[in-house]
Amino acid sequence: MTQTMLIREEKDSDYAVISEITIAAFKKMEISNHTEHFIVNALRKAGALALSLVAEIDGVVVGHIAFSPVSMSDGTKDWYGLGPLSVHPDYQRRGVGKALIEKGLTRLKKRNAKGCCLVGHPEYYPRFGFKNADGLILDGIPPEVFLFFLFITIYRKVM
Repeated sequence: MTQTMLIREEKDSDYAVISEITIAAFKKMEISNHTEHFIVNALRKAGALALSLVAEIDGVVVGHIAFSPVSMSDGTKDWYGLGPLSVHPDYQRRGVGKALIEKGLTRLKKRNAKGCCLVGHPEYYPRFGFKNADGLILDGIPPEVFLFFLFITIYRKVM
């Protein structure tokens, strides 16, 4: 049996299932404070979800990813934070998270985003182009788990 995955923007009717999936996805993660579903709801309520996508398999929502605008200390505009990314445990390791990340980054690129940053597993996110950078820090977060992705390459003219 082949399952069909669809990545689409969230709808109002998805809110409860997004919370359920987020709770389930982070339930066994020792590094989690188990507040991720509250973060998504707070971002949504504040109108700060720039992009909120769900993954459906055969009509059932099984994953979610959120992107929100972030402020850079140097004033650079058009940066986004990725997170949380949640996939129901029954659907993990099947490409759902990958599909959500790739679709989200593609949509941000179409919006002329300059970069995206996240706090996450340093073994997982580099496969999508995320990396650490000297000087890019988030207070209170270990640098090895604070990663970024650049949509543009900045060239410096050498004189």
